[in-house]
Amino acid sequence: MSPDPTQIGAIIVDDEQLARQVIRQLLTKHPEITVVAECANGIEAVKAVAEHSPSLIFLDVQMPKLTGFDVLELINTDAAVIFTTAFDQYAMRAFEVHAVDYLLKPIGRERFEAALAHAKTRLENKTPNPRPEELANSARAPQQFLERLVVKDGTKVTIIATTKLDYVEAQDDYVAIATAGKKHLKQQTIGSLETCLDPKFFVRIHRSYIVNLERVARIEPYGKDSKIAILSDGSRLPVSRSGYARLQELLDQRP
Repeated sequence: MSPDPTQIGAIIVDDEQLARQVIRQLLTKHPEITVVAECANGIEAVKAVAEHSPSLIFLDVQMPKLTGFDVLELINTDAAVIFTTAFDQYAMRAFEVHAVDYLLKPIGRERFEAALAHAKTRLENKTPNPRPEELANSARAPQQFLERLVVKDGTKVTIIATTKLDYVEAQDDYVAIATAGKKHLKQQTIGSLETCLDPKFFVRIHRSYIVNLERVARIEPYGKDSKIAILSDGSRLPVSRSGYARLQELLDQRP
């Protein structure tokens, strides 16, 4: 028996059981929406989206390990997303700037109905979601930089603390994140990632490379007018003229 095309499959993602129950209860007046999965964390959400391909996702922002923004980045879905959040002025400003649906906890019926109606319109018009990294960047407070990166490889999700980063290498629209002798491929431009990393610890030494200052062992001449950075693990990275100036300035500031 083929699925009913008028039905909307939904997933509810929240680490608080009560919050999931509230959304499920509010959905009882909408028989056209079927809850196909409930998830208590971001890892479960990534798996559930891959399994069920929902059209609608209620996604909590503040969750341990993976935030709602992390999940949106990993699932790469056309589903309409309604974020749920406790008061967060930066997240709410980001939602409004990007015209993303959101619900402020505790969730009220009137606001729920408005967000749901808007989400249905987005589905009908096939309105794409904003780029996850742009949404996450605008939701961060000024001078608040990434503390970890999330990378998906098939069904496996890897969380990498930025302090563990050795360097980042650009590969077209991807970046290769080097850490602990391994490389993880992430779909993001090196320019957008650069803006998320603390410039006190990470420097763009070349158009294709960002390095963790803590990993730089020394800088050596390489050829006539170029230089190379030797990292503590032996990695050798090219350093452009402007990259060398930035690198030297930061190294000189260190005790």
